[in-house]
Amino acid sequence: MKFGVVVFPGSNCDQDAVDTLELMGQEVVKLWHKDHDLQGCDFIILPGGFSYGDYLRTGAVARFSPIMNEVIAHANRGGYLMGICNGFQVLAEARLVPGVLLRNANQQYVCKNIYLTPQSPDALLTADLDRAAYKIPMAHGEGRYFADADTLKALNDNGQVLFRYCDETGAITEAANPNGSLENIAGVTNKGKNVFGMMPHPERAADPALGNTDGRLILDQILKAVLV
Repeated sequence: MKFGVVVFPGSNCDQDAVDTLELMGQEVVKLWHKDHDLQGCDFIILPGGFSYGDYLRTGAVARFSPIMNEVIAHANRGGYLMGICNGFQVLAEARLVPGVLLRNANQQYVCKNIYLTPQSPDALLTADLDRAAYKIPMAHGEGRYFADADTLKALNDNGQVLFRYCDETGAITEAANPNGSLENIAGVTNKGKNVFGMMPHPERAADPALGNTDGRLILDQILKAVLV
């Protein structure tokens, strides 16, 4: 499988994603935001950062980058697409996943390790995760997930919630919610379950040199796409 990591002006986690994918033994290329060619990539990643300086609204400008025409077409064909942090915000702005990401409830940028518990029983990213909690870094100022009541019901009914914030035992509590996200939601997928968005950074917890490989356990799940 060939991976493509999109680079917007202001992206700052693109190399982290590339390094992690290469550590996993995968072929990966960077895709510039002005390109109109996905270079035959099977799995596209929109990385974290501050695309276009996060002016106007996070992800709002990047959603209209030239390459997004190809990214959206790829997703609509059933191709795999993942947005991490700012990439998740871009997915939401492009209406590729339900909901929106709002300013953190405490109105502050939050950067720390948190815990995630897998939720969807059949999404590629979570179906085979068997631990109650995974320690993953987060770093964002606008990560508070929100959706209206009908959308939230559909997400829960269809198994589209990927992760919820939890404590180290896997308990989903208000105290474990770092940004005020509705129902502790930390990641969602589209109805077709080929587009994944999450606010925490698994690529920052994938190298043993960093002392935490919980993120690698999550990212390893995407390699199952080769077998689909």
